[in-house]
Amino acid sequence: MDKKRVIFHVDVNNAFLSWTAVKMLQEGSEIDIRTIPSVIGGDEQERRGIVLAKSPVAKKYGITTAETLYSARKKCPSLKTFPSDHEWYRKKSQELYQYFLTITPNVEPFSIDESFLDMSGMTYLHKDLIAFAHEMKDEIYRRFGYTVNIGIANSKLCAKMASDFEKPNKVHTLFDDEIETKMWPLPVSDLFMIGKSSSEKLNQLGIHTIGDLAKTDLNLLRKYFKSFSITMHNYANGIDDSLVEKRKTKSKSISTTETLSTDTVDKKVLKKILLKQVEEVGRDLRKQGFYASTVAVILRTKDFVDYSHQMKLPNATNVSEEIYETVIHLFDRAYRGEPIRLIGVRLADFSLEKIKQVSFFEKPHEVENEKVQKAMDEIKDKYGVTSIIPASLLNTEKKSKKDKLD
Repeated sequence: MDKKRVIFHVDVNNAFLSWTAVKMLQEGSEIDIRTIPSVIGGDEQERRGIVLAKSPVAKKYGITTAETLYSARKKCPSLKTFPSDHEWYRKKSQELYQYFLTITPNVEPFSIDESFLDMSGMTYLHKDLIAFAHEMKDEIYRRFGYTVNIGIANSKLCAKMASDFEKPNKVHTLFDDEIETKMWPLPVSDLFMIGKSSSEKLNQLGIHTIGDLAKTDLNLLRKYFKSFSITMHNYANGIDDSLVEKRKTKSKSISTTETLSTDTVDKKVLKKILLKQVEEVGRDLRKQGFYASTVAVILRTKDFVDYSHQMKLPNATNVSEEIYETVIHLFDRAYRGEPIRLIGVRLADFSLEKIKQVSFFEKPHEVENEKVQKAMDEIKDKYGVTSIIPASLLNTEKKSKKDKLD
């Protein structure tokens, strides 16, 4: 074990519900929503109210993540629903990240509630890293009031797989010499990056377990999965050499992606997500004091095919409205109409100054955009990200359609 890398994957159990419970208890609630039938739910007014996280008690009623709140209530009429609070979740995520940095400088946030820690060579501080993981898990509960699972392995892939074993509040190992006994018997659908469509196709080929996939001839897989066949075959054999990449203080790019709870072809839904993402990356850009010259839209289909469109801007910007106009233009050009599993926005090619091509046709209000944007950011910092959204940003899509007609 000492001669190989040792990677921890830390995953917050029921993150959104746990973090909401912690906040409510801090604010004086007499009920811990983790002990009652409860869920964190989406927006019911949009008729897309879905379960984002569920309590252990709700799970006993058969309630599942991503099912509709309407369906969940039919299973449990006494179900309590609570709204999500992404500002609070980001705060809790950052708090946990800072704690990880006291353990090792090699920390890679994987999502808002997951991180990889490279613990290689740390035996000079902790003789038994498995015992230390148990101490760390218990310390997180004492400090922050919620539980985590920790997966330990010689690669990021296997560490993540291990953390998904029995939950909650557990430590599991999946070292290289345990892959055959612990991972191979699992259903192929449990393998990281294997979605429903891929697992169904594999089952049709007689490949039912991860072990079956590991032993399948790569040439056969190529016929059905093309370039993705190499990735899935490597993962089934526990092969993953990717490094734990530390968070950079100054980014070369800023991006955000969202994996959808269900695949969708609804352009209105996708554009609504893009609007939220533009607000997020635009705010990050302004906080770092940068202007972006390149904007990209990222799409992943239900079959894990990735494609993106990007555009170089004539003038670098940090204004969300200008970024969103470009994002919608790119999305309309890129989207092919197939079910989308993941969508995202990326900004790149940063500069510290706004290098602008002077034009006699420049609109007078454009010079004020940055001041307005800064003032809005200050309001959001104080009252939350949803406290204010400019009408011009919400109407950008309508405006771009009108421009096309004109």
